[in-house]
Amino acid sequence: MKEKYIEQIYAGWLAKIIGIRLGAPIEGWTYEKIRELYGEPDGYLIDYQDFAADDDSNGPLFFLRALEDSRSGYSIQAQDVAEALLNYAPYEHGFFWWGGYGTATEHTAYLNLRNSIPAPLSGSIAQNGSTMAEQIGGQIFIDTWGLVTPGNPDLAAQYAQKAASVTHGGNGIYGGIFIAVCISYAFVENEIEKIIEKGLSYIPEDCEYARAVRAVKRFYHAHPGDWRVCFQYVHDNWGYSKYPGNCHIIPNAAVIILALLYGEGDFSDTLNICNMCGWDTDCNVGNLATIMGVRGGLAAINYQKWRRPINDFLACSSVIGSLNIQDIPYGALYIAKLAYAVAGEEMPEPWKHIADGRIDSCHFEFPGSTHAIRVRKERPGSTHVENTDETAFDGSRSLKIVGNHAGTGEHIYVYKKTYYCPDDFHDSRYDPSFSPIVYPGQTIHGSVFIPEYGCNTQVCLYAKEQNTGEILLGESVNPEKGKWIEMGWKIPEMEGGLIAEIGFCFCIKEENSWDGSFVGMIDDLYTEGRADYTILFEEEEEEVWPGLHREVRQFTRLKGMLYLEGGQMHLSCADYAEAYTGRYDWRDYTAAFTCTPLNTGTHMQNIRVQGAVRSYAAGFLPGGKFAILKNENGYRVLTEAEYQWKPGNEYVISIRVSGNRIEASVQDGVSLTAVDEEHPYLTGSIGVSALQGGHTKYRKIEVKTS
Repeated sequence: MKEKYIEQIYAGWLAKIIGIRLGAPIEGWTYEKIRELYGEPDGYLIDYQDFAADDDSNGPLFFLRALEDSRSGYSIQAQDVAEALLNYAPYEHGFFWWGGYGTATEHTAYLNLRNSIPAPLSGSIAQNGSTMAEQIGGQIFIDTWGLVTPGNPDLAAQYAQKAASVTHGGNGIYGGIFIAVCISYAFVENEIEKIIEKGLSYIPEDCEYARAVRAVKRFYHAHPGDWRVCFQYVHDNWGYSKYPGNCHIIPNAAVIILALLYGEGDFSDTLNICNMCGWDTDCNVGNLATIMGVRGGLAAINYQKWRRPINDFLACSSVIGSLNIQDIPYGALYIAKLAYAVAGEEMPEPWKHIADGRIDSCHFEFPGSTHAIRVRKERPGSTHVENTDETAFDGSRSLKIVGNHAGTGEHIYVYKKTYYCPDDFHDSRYDPSFSPIVYPGQTIHGSVFIPEYGCNTQVCLYAKEQNTGEILLGESVNPEKGKWIEMGWKIPEMEGGLIAEIGFCFCIKEENSWDGSFVGMIDDLYTEGRADYTILFEEEEEEVWPGLHREVRQFTRLKGMLYLEGGQMHLSCADYAEAYTGRYDWRDYTAAFTCTPLNTGTHMQNIRVQGAVRSYAAGFLPGGKFAILKNENGYRVLTEAEYQWKPGNEYVISIRVSGNRIEASVQDGVSLTAVDEEHPYLTGSIGVSALQGGHTKYRKIEVKTS
């Protein structure tokens, strides 16, 4: 491991998101349609309000978590990646395309796994046939396996083979290996053709994938001047008409190679050429953008054209809602931290300290990074943020806020969104839903700096509540120009409170006489401490997304019916249903659920939820029992007691988790304790679940973390 790899990982992951966003509006289009409507575009085709979740970023991020979750350590097997798929993907909605069994490759493999067909059989040609197994997904979800193995193509190939085999076979696996190796090798090699040859060296020489890559290379050397001529060759010899299925890997691999070669090493030209070719644009441009981002680093990526519109923001659509609000530096450092762990090395400072931070932490140490920070002014006038090495509270960089026409008494809010709703997005794409990443009772920390050339300003930390729109202000300070001030403020505890944003509120006390501009710097924005809040369902609402799906605010749904009625939240199922909320990294806490079982099914409340197949639960079982259970891709009882609960009665079920100890009780009823000595879950969010046709309603949930 070399320290420069950390920034290259950020550049590669950032480039992946750029490529996805560039290709998304024309996914599935032909070259002719793109040319007729757009000519030959250079840059993003749509100015998204915020780009919603996409399968091409969901898969790479959440399948990689197998390295962290697996009991096998870093020598993962295909089944470890399969369990990550089962754990983080919602059941038949969001995350990726659910086109039906025998139609959509990932859907087919997912249902195979759900029905006890293990990996790698789950994605194999033997199980699913070559058409299904050789679609494009084997390579589009693979980028992070190259990013997590910088300069180590041997290990990249091993990981990619196992990961791709969960859902694919044959050329579907070869494509995954090829792309992962190219990404890994791009950390240490700059020449495009050498990177391509390295990728080819890990797959069978006589496979269709290798034949297509070499054919495009030969054509390029014979006709190096015009990529359009090469695309016609690809279209006629390796195009969609030559291969079965919805989105076969071979035609798309061919245009990736075309763009890598004809782009002549230029980041923008390479992406634009690939996008212009059409077919599975977001997948293809995302894959080659990762290679180009790692190869060229941040210097190769034009900031105004590619980075500013994204603003480091990334939405996801896993079942863990607090992991669905990400920024790109967080994802890059998550990958980098795993890369060091896989290599058996210690991450250097300051990166180690930063990588240990929470999902809401903002550090600005990557050049150009913004951590999705935004600015809002009360009066007309432009504002923007820019990463700077002019000064920093900690490390070497901070975020500079620049605004014009800032009048005396005006408030300028510099903030990070900590919850998102449908109105924030241009479309729903892969059905994201969210849980807040900051909660009442927590303490906000941040540092602020007013330069000597700035205007006199008061500043305080603040939080905005989603339901009422109320701005909650901390104590104001008057920063001395030229000196950093470290600040802290505790968000008040509240019932029904949903924190939508946190940040700094600047109040202009005396504007600059020469141009009325405002300049300030911020650094190290983060939260810590206990969450202390109540969800009151009479104050909640259902959110309606552009795709017309509805979700209960703050919750991510795995399966079943989840809706609001009569001031209460209902969960019901035919077989099983689950939904989750809260932070993915909560450790010790108490959660109290005020609930009413409505029939004789199973009614459970979940804690330490790490996903769909990893959690604890406590609740009512048929036959008059109260139990504590563990979900290990299926529930098993840890302890139980007789308790004659009755449908229609309201109960308060309190659950406390501390280390590997779980305590659960029914108010004025039974109490149970279980100690999990076998691979305990030590972190996780909360949830509700039902089995065997259960139907439960909830009036409120109270949470106090330690």
